[in-house]
Amino acid sequence: MVMIKSIVAITTGALLLVACGQSAKPPASEVPDFAAEARRIADSSIIVDTHIDVPMHILKEGGDVSIAIEGRDFDYPRAVAGGLNGAFMSIYTDPKLEAEGRSRQVAEQLIDLVDAVAMASPDKFAIATSPGDIRTNFEAGLISLPMGMENGSPIEGNLDNIKHFFDRGIRYITLTHGLSNHISDSSYDENHQWNGLSEFGADVIREMNRLGIILDISHVSDDAFWQAMEVAAAPAIASHSSARHFTPGFERNMTDDMIKRLAENGGVIQINFGSTFVTSEARLYASVLSDLRDAYKAVHPDASREEQKAAVDPGFKKRFGPFPYATTADVIDHIDHVVALTSIDHVGIGSDFDGVGDTLPISLKDVSSYPNLIEGLLQRGYSESDIRKILGENLLRVWSEVEAFATQAAITSSST
Repeated sequence: MVMIKSIVAITTGALLLVACGQSAKPPASEVPDFAAEARRIADSSIIVDTHIDVPMHILKEGGDVSIAIEGRDFDYPRAVAGGLNGAFMSIYTDPKLEAEGRSRQVAEQLIDLVDAVAMASPDKFAIATSPGDIRTNFEAGLISLPMGMENGSPIEGNLDNIKHFFDRGIRYITLTHGLSNHISDSSYDENHQWNGLSEFGADVIREMNRLGIILDISHVSDDAFWQAMEVAAAPAIASHSSARHFTPGFERNMTDDMIKRLAENGGVIQINFGSTFVTSEARLYASVLSDLRDAYKAVHPDASREEQKAAVDPGFKKRFGPFPYATTADVIDHIDHVVALTSIDHVGIGSDFDGVGDTLPISLKDVSSYPNLIEGLLQRGYSESDIRKILGENLLRVWSEVEAFATQAAITSSST
């Protein structure tokens, strides 16, 4: 009887807490250790980040990514700490190089550099040109270095160059970058010379599909995106874009309709971590500051970028405060949004580490920080299976389907 009364008292007390808007706290042993679980998932999952810009920095400034490099977002020790397994090295060519006829030259130098990184540290890195390579290297404890070409300018109007770069290891091509080029209009360029894709650009997509190179629609104008989706016969990706829902008017991010259409194509949007891609507050702050720097440059044409910053930034920050960094939760909001629009199968990570400067969110500052993202996903209720899809399996599925399309195209071609 005493025991029954005790149980009744405990139950009544719990009900009173609930009635008063409070909940009984579970025993400490029942509280999930999200941080430990995130660490376990990071160590046991294949994490593929589709956009890391470190090669251009090594080319310009030097550095050895097999050891810790101060001031960079990617290096081997931090990649191991973050559980990163596949780091798509960005073979980026400045848009201005197309007019100078030097895009291909720089692309070749960057590919050589990535090859050299892998050859110099075969116990740490390995080149990957297929999803199978990613999985094999994962089992061997190596970090894969697949390559994506950011800006199609090195193609130089010659479809044969697409095969050349495929042979050199390029596995996705971002059609354009900050300026419209001979392939596509850019989201950053008011000069939309093609009103989307050029005729050659459509041929580029068909040749990429034929060879097994993933089409990347990050950076293209809205018109170019819709035209690319009509041309593409295999799934595509946005290698480092986020949802425009959170940054109205920012064409570099994708609208809801675009995200849905990419999913219908079987593709994946790889969320960019940069704060200016993630929140409207960071976007506005950076945009106004950039305009002020440009205004200073117009009056002082010989001023360097650092001189522009020194002249403008202190006064701006004194008036408007420090840069409003996004948070890990803000990044996860984009993932939630894509999942709600499509499904868990169409979102991944394309951080833009080493490409967005000092705008990375709180707790997502370099490649050691993927466990922080995983912890946030666990707190939102994502299952381990879902998290593995976000971390890399969705991207590997797209890559495999692109390969399968190319294989079938080759079989069909040889039989006709």
